[in-house]
Amino acid sequence: MSMSTRTLLTLICEAALEARILKDLERLGAPGWTLSDARGSGARGVRSAGWDNDGNIRLEVVCGRERAEQIVAHLQERYYNNYAMICYLSDVEVLRPQKF
Repeated sequence: MSMSTRTLLTLICEAALEARILKDLERLGAPGWTLSDARGSGARGVRSAGWDNDGNIRLEVVCGRERAEQIVAHLQERYYNNYAMICYLSDVEVLRPQKF
């Protein structure tokens, strides 16, 4: 079994941003993403689950490190000051690295 290292970009943000961020990911060359609803508590209070505009979403993208850093820079510049959002990067081992 052959494994390769890629970067997992995890973004948790307001559900109201979903359509905008998906367009951004496509434009920035994300090879794909996984989207789920999220709930939790943080500096901006408790966030409920669900797909309405009051909830949070969790987006995950597996890609090369350079692309992940480009996406994070864009998100930080465009959204961080005005929206509840966190983003982090992790190294992951993947099968079929050509997909990412």
